[in-house]
Amino acid sequence: MKREFEANWASLDSRKIPGWFQNSKFGIFIHWGVYSVPAWRGTNDKLFGSYAEWYYASVYSDYENHDPGFHEQHFGKDFKYRDFVSDFKADLFDAKKWVQLFKYAGAKYVVLTTKHHEGYCLWPTKNPHKKNWRVTDVGPAFDIVGALSEEVKNQGLRMGFYYSIIEWETNWSHRPKSGYFVPEKDRRLYGMDEAKYAQEILLPQLKELVETYQPSLIFSDGGEWDLSEEYTQTKEFLAWLYNHPAVSDEIVVNDRFFKGMPETHGDYYSTEYNDKGGFLDVHPWEESRGIGKSYGFNRAEDISSYHSFEELIKEMVAIITKGGNFLLNVGPTADGRIPVIQEERLTQIGDWMSINEEAIYDTQTGDKIVRNYPATVKNSAVYVFSFAMNDSVTIQLTENHPVKKVSILGIEDPIQFKQKQQQIKIKLPELAIYQLLNAKNIGFVTYVIKLEL
Repeated sequence: MKREFEANWASLDSRKIPGWFQNSKFGIFIHWGVYSVPAWRGTNDKLFGSYAEWYYASVYSDYENHDPGFHEQHFGKDFKYRDFVSDFKADLFDAKKWVQLFKYAGAKYVVLTTKHHEGYCLWPTKNPHKKNWRVTDVGPAFDIVGALSEEVKNQGLRMGFYYSIIEWETNWSHRPKSGYFVPEKDRRLYGMDEAKYAQEILLPQLKELVETYQPSLIFSDGGEWDLSEEYTQTKEFLAWLYNHPAVSDEIVVNDRFFKGMPETHGDYYSTEYNDKGGFLDVHPWEESRGIGKSYGFNRAEDISSYHSFEELIKEMVAIITKGGNFLLNVGPTADGRIPVIQEERLTQIGDWMSINEEAIYDTQTGDKIVRNYPATVKNSAVYVFSFAMNDSVTIQLTENHPVKKVSILGIEDPIQFKQKQQQIKIKLPELAIYQLLNAKNIGFVTYVIKLEL
C-alpha cells in the first residue's frame, strides 16, 4: 500500500525524490511564447538583465532596465503587448525534429514553459479566465503542450512543465517601483481580483495540467517573490500531487511556489545563471541557463552573447560533479524554429556525450574520492574530468584507494599509470587525446579518465 502524504511540511518533506531525476543529470528547458514575437531585450552583463521573455515588463512598466525605445521605433508607442499574439504562429514547429535534437544532445527530460508571467497558455486550458489568451483561441491554433508532451514521451524522454505562479496582469510585486510590472490599463482590461486568483486560476490550472498530461516535473516560478504560503495553498496542492495515482511515482517539483520556499522545501532546489552556486549533495538541485544571456529568443544577442561549446561543457561538468542537474535552455523563434547556433551547440554537446555519457548519467559526486579534479562516481568506477592537454596527469585521491585499471573514455590504447598511496600518475598515449577529439570534430574541451577501483 502506498503511503498517503498529508498537507504539512513534516509529511511532504519526508518524501524521497524519485530516482530518475538525479540520475538524468541533463535536461532541456524551452522558453517559447508571445514574447518570442518581439524577441528583444537589450543585452548587458547584469545577472538576469537580458531576459527577452520579460519584454512585457521591460517595455511597458517602470521595472529596472526599462527601455521602450526599441518598441516605439519598430511597433509604435501605442502597440499593445497582447497584439503580438497574431504573429505567434508556430507554423514551422516540428515536435519530432525538436525532440530528436534534444535526445541526440543527451538530454533525459524536457521542460516547457506552459505559461510564463504574461499569462498566455500554450495548451487549450478550460479555464474561463483564459478565453482569448490561450493557444487555441489566438496564436498557433493547436495544443503545443499536448503535441510536445506526446513526442517527448514517444521518444523515451520525460516531460516537465514550467508554470508561472504569478501573472503580471494581476499580481502585485515589490520589485517594480509602481508595484506592478504592466500598466494599469492592461490590468483593468485583462487582470482579475488578486484575492481570487489562486483559487480561480493558479490551483485549477496546475491540477488541469497534471490530470491532462501527467508530467514528470513541475517547475514553479515567480511565487517566491511576494506570494505567501497560505495564498498559494502549496502544502495542500503538493499533498494532492504526491498522492495522485497518475504521477505519484514520477513527479518532482522545485522550490519557487511562495516566498520563503527556496532552499527550504521542494523535491529539488533551482538556481539560474549560477546565482547561488549550487548545493553539492546536501539537497537535490538543478541549475538552469540559456545558451546565451536570455531564455526567450533574443534578437539583440550576437555571437559574443552565446556560450561556446567548450564553456557549456565546462559548466555542465562543474554542475554535475557538484551533485546538480544541468537544465540548458533553448529559445525558439515565433514560427517554431530552434535558432541554428543553438542547434549547433546541442549537436556538439551530443557528440561529446556520445563518448563520455558513462561519466554523466547515474553518477554521484566524486569529491570524497578525488581531491584535485572534478569527478563523478558510479559503482566501483571514478571518472575524472581533465581540462588540460598534458602528456601526464597526477590525480590526488582523498584516501589510499587501490586502482586496478586506468582508461580514457573513447580511447582504446592502454593507459600507463603508477600509484603511490593516494597519488596516481598517468602517462597518456602519444597523440591519443588529439585522435579522440578529432574523431568527432568537436575541438578540445575535456576528456575523462576512468579509474577502476
